[in-house]
Amino acid sequence: MVDLFYILIVLQIALGVYSLWDGFSWYQMVRKRLSSHSGFYTPMAALICPCKGTEPGLEENLSAFTRFDYPNYEIYFSLATSLDPALKTIEKVKAASQRPVHIVVAGPAENCGEKVFNLRRAVESLPENFDVLVFVDSDVRLGRQWLGRLIAPLQDARIGATTAYRWIIPSRRNGEGGFASAMASTWNAAVATMLGKPRDNFCWGGGTAIRKKTFDDVNVLESWSGAVSDDFALTNALEAAGRSIVFCAECLAATPHPWTGTSLLEFTNRQILLTRVYSTKRWILGAAAHVSYSLTLLYAMFVILASIVAGDPWFNLLLIALVVPLLAAMKGAIRTVAVLDLLPEWKPQLNQWSWAWTALAPLVPFLFSWNFIVSLLSRRTRWRGIRYELVSPHMTRVLTR
Repeated sequence: MVDLFYILIVLQIALGVYSLWDGFSWYQMVRKRLSSHSGFYTPMAALICPCKGTEPGLEENLSAFTRFDYPNYEIYFSLATSLDPALKTIEKVKAASQRPVHIVVAGPAENCGEKVFNLRRAVESLPENFDVLVFVDSDVRLGRQWLGRLIAPLQDARIGATTAYRWIIPSRRNGEGGFASAMASTWNAAVATMLGKPRDNFCWGGGTAIRKKTFDDVNVLESWSGAVSDDFALTNALEAAGRSIVFCAECLAATPHPWTGTSLLEFTNRQILLTRVYSTKRWILGAAAHVSYSLTLLYAMFVILASIVAGDPWFNLLLIALVVPLLAAMKGAIRTVAVLDLLPEWKPQLNQWSWAWTALAPLVPFLFSWNFIVSLLSRRTRWRGIRYELVSPHMTRVLTR
């Protein structure tokens, strides 16, 4: 029993050291991108944002889209119905905007996710004068330089797409002490640091830019057919065509959103189910990493407790076992330092929650493990009030609206 303990712990320590080194490499990538000039490439861009319902800070989020320091862009908000509560906020933003704002009413989704259908209808409504498409989510709060920085790398026509990623700003708004919100942020931060290496990059629907010609060449509209995940379908289309995806760390998108325990589990379970359906290789690698971490620490606890009960030496076992979560916490600390550099305008809020990304990092693999187990048991999920069954990447059943 003790021999197996040492084998498992040493393996996790080796993996933890590698992960920590990877964290340092990620931080170096962040610093390099922050110090680089975004360039002068400013093609005509269509900023497309699907919306549904109201959420805290929606008007401020959408208004920020109208204030980018970028000369050539128009905004397209897409909704499923003119009865959507978000329409009133959009109309208010449109009235105050100095940028052209268009509203697309997509109608009910047909055998695909509502967000995907809204995006499809928005793209189909575009005139021919746009060179670049930029997809954003309504829950992000973006700075004035964000759009230019995301589009700039597309000056190299060999690049398939550029992508950002969210950074969840925790909140105590829902009265749960902020723990669920802090866990959501820490869980999400672990995904953010997966991006950077070309072979690991994927498009994030909350912040992706792509040339219109590339969008057409890789048949994204066809890939969206029957899909729920707009970003994974886009990623798969680019990968199938051999086109690269560039992660723009400098475009990290602040997402100030309150969470409850229920919304945390719904969100994380859905993200891992989408990964299982649309990116099996990523799902397998993630499951192996997080489940092995969790099982190793649970087994270590069992061995240590058994040693205490039997009166055998146990303190040394505890010390070596603690190295595993310590390495996870150290990587969390690296993420904290990086995000303070990436989002200086959010520094007061980030400093308030800086403990979370270090202290909760050792717990996050247990949440991931639960997500992977749930994704094995069911292909059904809820997204913005609609229940779906994800039959395959190109077949979705809408269960309830």
